[in-house]
Amino acid sequence: MNFTYWENYETMSQHAGSMVTSEIKNKRDLLMCTATGDSPRGLYQELARKRESNAELFKKLRIIKLDEWGCISMNHPSTCEHFLRTNLLKPLEISNENFISFNSNPVKPEDECKRIQSELEREGPVDLCILGLGTNGHLGLIEPGSFVEPYCHVAKLSSDSEQHSMLDSLVIKPPFGLTLGMQNLLAARKILLLVTGKNKSDVLKKLIKGKVSTSLPASFLWLHPRVECLVDQSAPAR
Repeated sequence: MNFTYWENYETMSQHAGSMVTSEIKNKRDLLMCTATGDSPRGLYQELARKRESNAELFKKLRIIKLDEWGCISMNHPSTCEHFLRTNLLKPLEISNENFISFNSNPVKPEDECKRIQSELEREGPVDLCILGLGTNGHLGLIEPGSFVEPYCHVAKLSSDSEQHSMLDSLVIKPPFGLTLGMQNLLAARKILLLVTGKNKSDVLKKLIKGKVSTSLPASFLWLHPRVECLVDQSAPAR
């Protein structure tokens, strides 16, 4: 895992945007796995700006949603669906045909995970995976525990995930999540991990040690040969 440190969130996001557009130039129909939240928001804004001068670059880009909160309407502003449509799909004009997405309110969550797994096996593997680092070390909704699931699965949410800022407006928190699994992430050709926020300092220190443990799902990224971890200086842990 290659760590680079940036002066602030803006410069980190700008560099991430340059890295992503370089990958898309090399493969126009690139399949990109996309996280939600504050960490990748600046990157998506950078991509939107780049599209203004080069719309052709993003015409064949394919997106797969990393995870989703369960039992929330798809059009609810707290969903990952709403976040990605607002911050990425609409600005880049990504068509529904080029978007693989968990349904946030499926009748049978396990069947929904099987559907996404089948689509990923047909369309994948992921070329570029955009991830953020959870305060408890989770990736997507792959939570700390005694084991990690390899493929798409229904996730029991940790207390940290239940306190996620995306859920602040909800009185009743989601009873579960839907997420890609660890093997899905590690099968990606390249991974970009974005770390920002003072509340990430402790977990970043643990990650840097390079010890792989299910209690810190992000540590599994040490097993991947091409991981770029971009850290802004609000999360110092050199």
